[in-house]
Amino acid sequence: MRLPGFFGVHASPSPRMRWVLALAPFVLLVAVYLTASHFRLEDNPDDKILPSVGQMVDAVDRLAFTRDERSGEFVMLHDTLSSLQRLAIGIGLSAVVGLLLGMNMALFPGMGITLIAMVTFISIIPPLAILPIIFISFGVDELAKVMLIFLGTFPLITRDIYGSVKAMPQEQLTKALTLGARELQLVYRVVLPQVMPRLIETVRLSLGGGWLFLIAAEAIASIDGLGYRIFLVRRYLAMDVIIPYVLWITFLGFFMDWSLRQILQRRYRWYRS
Repeated sequence: MRLPGFFGVHASPSPRMRWVLALAPFVLLVAVYLTASHFRLEDNPDDKILPSVGQMVDAVDRLAFTRDERSGEFVMLHDTLSSLQRLAIGIGLSAVVGLLLGMNMALFPGMGITLIAMVTFISIIPPLAILPIIFISFGVDELAKVMLIFLGTFPLITRDIYGSVKAMPQEQLTKALTLGARELQLVYRVVLPQVMPRLIETVRLSLGGGWLFLIAAEAIASIDGLGYRIFLVRRYLAMDVIIPYVLWITFLGFFMDWSLRQILQRRYRWYRS
């Protein structure tokens, strides 16, 4: 019996068809936008809601490739570097703390009993709900933005690492101790190499939340950054700036996710298999 190529539970599209199917929604979305933009601008050339491609290109050229007259910097590049620095520090701290805390909580029952309830409690608190508390406690400088990203992502990483270590075969840990491994050797030479790919996977899942907390912090209290720029120009309905910035953020997020997947595929082939 011939399997269906497109529809059905057992459908198996060809490699070329897979590309067509993956690109089709994006092509449709672009076509709908261009059509709607054309009709709106035809009725009102000064319409700002759906700018044309030319208007967005001009805005990108002004922000990304032309130096600002007051600061002498490329605005889009400066915003990007500021946001990426905050995101990298916040996610990096979350990864380190989540790895060490989750791994040790899972291996040492005393530490696990003491901290698991607190970590669970923190994970339930919506980070954006305590945003005013964070700004009051840490000020409105860089530390507050990093702390928001950290508090929003480290509980997820900690609980995921905790569950991964708990799921490891107990016989493996017992065998390592029987062969003479000390407790610290068990943690950092037996368990750590096995949970590293899971940490990378969890960081991938945390990137979406990290971007959300970053944009929120920059929108409220910042003088640069991608989120700051979007919320700065919104009052002027400058969609020719907002849309390219949103697309740029999406590309950066996609590139980060792709990079982490490449590390998993090349460095930890056994994990993928």
